[in-house]
Amino acid sequence: MTYATYPQVRIVSERLMNPETTERVMNLILAVGGIRRVVLNGPRIPPSIPYGPARGVVNPHTMRKTISLGGQEVELEVHVGTILLELESEEYIPKIKAACDEAFTTMSYSLKEGRFMKTEPTIVDYAKYGPDADKAIIGITDPGSRSGPIIIQGTK
Repeated sequence: MTYATYPQVRIVSERLMNPETTERVMNLILAVGGIRRVVLNGPRIPPSIPYGPARGVVNPHTMRKTISLGGQEVELEVHVGTILLELESEEYIPKIKAACDEAFTTMSYSLKEGRFMKTEPTIVDYAKYGPDADKAIIGITDPGSRSGPIIIQGTK
């Protein structure tokens, strides 16, 4: 198995997280520092109902909310169940585990190290972003999405 240049961590909660839980967990993790990239995974929550007799009607899903991550407002488009992190170095992993222990009080979670994000551009990345694509967004964007990635400014 090839390892990424930077260590990657996957945090999987026992069940899907509410927006409030996601906000609390992510703010504790972001406070640790040393994070290069973050991906929030889960089932998509569309803004309007995509099919059926109510097609086009605004989706009244209670989990589609705007949360504050690192002082920046972010609209959740997924019901978060998995958090993928790429870190600057392995020294941040115990701190992230401590932040998760503090945040996940009502449910269990697992934290695993490995390679979970693409580190090299694929043909789809080349087709969507071109030959001069920013390496920071490789593997963290949905090629079918019309919106780009959300950049949260760090303290560096």
